[in-house]
Amino acid sequence: MITPRCLILAVVLSSGALAYYPNDFDSPLQSIAIGSCNREGLPQPMWEVITANTPDLWIWMGDNVYGDSKDPAIVQRKYHQQFNQENYTAFREAFPVIGTWDDHDYGFNNADGSYPIKAQTRDMALEFMEVPKTDPRWSREGLYGSYTFGPDGRKVMVVLLDCRYFSTKPKKEDSDLLGSEQQAWLKKTLSESDAQVHLIVSGIQILSEEHNYEKWANYPASREWFLNLLADQQVPGVVFLSGDRHIHEISQLEVPERELPLTEITSSGLTHSWESFRGEPNNKRVGEVYTGKGFGMLHFDWTEDTVQVSAEIRNIENAVVNSISLTVSL
Repeated sequence: MITPRCLILAVVLSSGALAYYPNDFDSPLQSIAIGSCNREGLPQPMWEVITANTPDLWIWMGDNVYGDSKDPAIVQRKYHQQFNQENYTAFREAFPVIGTWDDHDYGFNNADGSYPIKAQTRDMALEFMEVPKTDPRWSREGLYGSYTFGPDGRKVMVVLLDCRYFSTKPKKEDSDLLGSEQQAWLKKTLSESDAQVHLIVSGIQILSEEHNYEKWANYPASREWFLNLLADQQVPGVVFLSGDRHIHEISQLEVPERELPLTEITSSGLTHSWESFRGEPNNKRVGEVYTGKGFGMLHFDWTEDTVQVSAEIRNIENAVVNSISLTVSL
């Protein structure tokens, strides 16, 4: 297990410059916490609940702050406010943090690649997650990247996609979500991976097709390309992780060529959620939608021949409200 950083290190700088970037990529992961939709000005009791689960890693899945401006000073101020929020400060000084973004922390609601200060907000996002300047993510446009944790035979690759920086207007014949450079990187990254589990993080939902909000299905060519890539390369142990929706749900897509269905865990609503949600179709949904504030947990039970990946949606009381388990052959 990745050992939490000693909290005594946290008190050195008032600016909070000791955010915990992962420093152990060799130990096998036992648990990961995930979440999204976190408004910097709202109460944030969820961090104490997540802390009780002692995750090896935290993954931001987008809307990590609500910048919602074309003024870089405003966006920067909101990132700074969240970075120094009392409960989050205690959390990020104890547990390693990685992640990607969605629209509100990228720029504003439903923002695409035309957002005028995206290069500046990209830097803000990397600084917010304390990504070292030696990380390849600093050397290219966009926020995408990948990290592999664990020893040979027990590796988990986390793929962080950027569904904003390169995207065009949706629902058009030539609409594009990832851009050619990110597509080439993703193809190369997956083809060279020797991981047993692949967690693919997207700000917006990948599998759900029927609702009227943002989703990969609004970019049919990009979605088809991606699903075909996973099939062609036979990428093992794929689990999609997404946010955005202010609800929590689990979806699955059966693929004839795959041993296991493609599974997506959507966890959205750390500080606010869609309490008035009245339902929507999703023919891939497993279990019920949870509409309260919550977060996600993934657990990995490694044996000699398999790894059992268990995913949970947990509420503010730390109770499990939905869950699913997959057994991946090693």
